[in-house]
Amino acid sequence: MSQSKWIWGLTIGGTLLLVLAPLKLQSQPYIMHIAIVAFFYAILASSWSLLAGYAGQFSFGHMAFMAIGAYSTGLYGKFVRLTTAPTHICKEIPLGKYWLVIMNIYGNNCLEAGKANMPVGTLIYRLPAFQGIILGALMGGLFGLLVGVLVLRLRAAYLALFTIGFSEIVRVALNAEIKVTDGPNGLELAPLFPRGVHILGYSFAPTDKLPPYYVMLLLFLLSMGIMHWLSISRFGLFIRSIREDEEAAAALGVHIIRYKVLVFVITSMIAAAAGAVEAHYIGVITPNILLILQMSLVIAMAVIGGLESLLGAAIGAIIIEFALEFLRTSFTIGSVTVDMTTWRLVFFGLLLMITLRFWTSGLIHPLIQRVTRAGVAEETVAKRKAAEG
Repeated sequence: MSQSKWIWGLTIGGTLLLVLAPLKLQSQPYIMHIAIVAFFYAILASSWSLLAGYAGQFSFGHMAFMAIGAYSTGLYGKFVRLTTAPTHICKEIPLGKYWLVIMNIYGNNCLEAGKANMPVGTLIYRLPAFQGIILGALMGGLFGLLVGVLVLRLRAAYLALFTIGFSEIVRVALNAEIKVTDGPNGLELAPLFPRGVHILGYSFAPTDKLPPYYVMLLLFLLSMGIMHWLSISRFGLFIRSIREDEEAAAALGVHIIRYKVLVFVITSMIAAAAGAVEAHYIGVITPNILLILQMSLVIAMAVIGGLESLLGAAIGAIIIEFALEFLRTSFTIGSVTVDMTTWRLVFFGLLLMITLRFWTSGLIHPLIQRVTRAGVAEETVAKRKAAEG
């Protein structure tokens, strides 16, 4: 079997497995929850792999873009409404028979005050979460563009330090603006499906795990498809050439600035979209999602999976997320109780150090290569025999 057939077979088989898995697991909400979070980290790890592994831009700001997407959709849900009559107090934009009402960010709730001026029977709608998710992705792309333009001339440690600073600025700003973001108390968000889901005779409550599972899975598959297409296109060839030698790539006609900014924007949008979906699923977000530990976890997932492999990084993130959850159970050796809620991170750190020392290509990527290349040697021999004959 040729390499391409192996890859297509594994891709289709893996996708079917992920699509059909909830039919067996929906009665186990804890496992479903871990799977949803695992897809979230898989999106972050694979997109960071495209940025760092393929393009050579080692950024610590990936979680900041994720948070920008999450807070953008959260603030959109908190301050924007659609009404059937104007308030004459809030900022509002007429949209046919409706008004898009933007409430005051600071000060009193103008919508509550404006209700006295609105006719009896006026309807007030909270806008769908998916509009906020799209807005979150666009905001992530906008900030990615701004940061990308600023850091495009920076390399290695300077880029890492700049993005650490950017991430910390975002975290402090979110913490400080309590009236807007609710600060450390956390910003509450509506569920992905506030009224539940009714499809093919089945009904799911807003808290059921199955609908968000498929939403996060769809985003995961969509982002992986886009990134894979980019990696095998001229875009992928150009960003890898920039990673290896910028001067040589420029001499060959590659527009260095354009492609460095583009890859930054694309990966920022993917991270922001993942953050927006995850925020609606969890229901509350806090600035703690920007702690350096969270960014370190994403980087470690990508490195262990395979820094220069989108699929390896994604699979590594899924395996590690499940492992970290299952290792929470403490155990006793004689008179000593090992608290795994703490020690599991130590073991994880040791695995990262060993991987960096002995397997620079990661642990998952070499296995993928071995499987997908299983029939290459036989195919080559067969072609040579056919040519000789």
